Amino acid sequence: VDKVDLSSKPFKVYVGEKEYLSESIIISTGASAKLLGLESEKKLMGFGVSACATCDGFFFKDKNILVVGGGDSAMEEATYLTKFASTVTVVHRRDEFRASKIMQERVLNHPKISVMWNSEIVEMHGEPTEGGLKSVDIKNILSNEIENHKTDGVFMAIGHKPNTDIFKGHLDLNESGYIITSSDSTKTSIDGVFASGDIQDFTYRQAITAAGSGCMAAIEAE
Repeated sequence: VDKVDLSSKPFKVYVGEKEYLSESIIISTGASAKLLGLESEKKLMGFGVSACATCDGFFFKDKNILVVGGGDSAMEEATYLTKFASTVTVVHRRDEFRASKIMQERVLNHPKISVMWNSEIVEMHGEPTEGGLKSVDIKNILSNEIENHKTDGVFMAIGHKPNTDIFKGHLDLNESGYIITSSDSTKTSIDGVFASGDIQDFTYRQAITAAGSGCMAAIEAE
């Protein structure tokens, strides 16, 4: 879907030049994990690089891993991953976390977790066909020095971007771009348009909660 017209019923949805008309719409376009934008990161996604600790954490039992980020989600991922990994290192661009105080304390006081401040990953090394990720180059932002670090895995936790660009100006979105839905409902600001899953849920972001809200949307649309 390239664009929509929700100004009147039937709603118009465009796929290229093709126009579809509908009395109701369920939006389930989800949210994409923000990434560093490296070619090597894209190549190694699923081969040592992940954006979901709850999905992939189990595969890193007794491994040494890195978590990129400094907000609440990075703290949650790092803490969660200590259940599996032998060491977890948080790589953060600044010299302090943005996360809430209690989440920071959990990480800073955890015996398995260490922190690399003022640091960013600038390259990843490894081949999907040869065991995946082997190491990363980490740059110190203050000194500009780059060091190579061996690691078994990198988890990206620098947030998500909701896939709502085509709905801007049509529906009410919050300041982060997520679709606002009514309390205990999937109804949006336009009658007959519903939103389910990670496009409106920035709290839980689990397959099971997304499926549940999809069921809610289907029933409400009906």
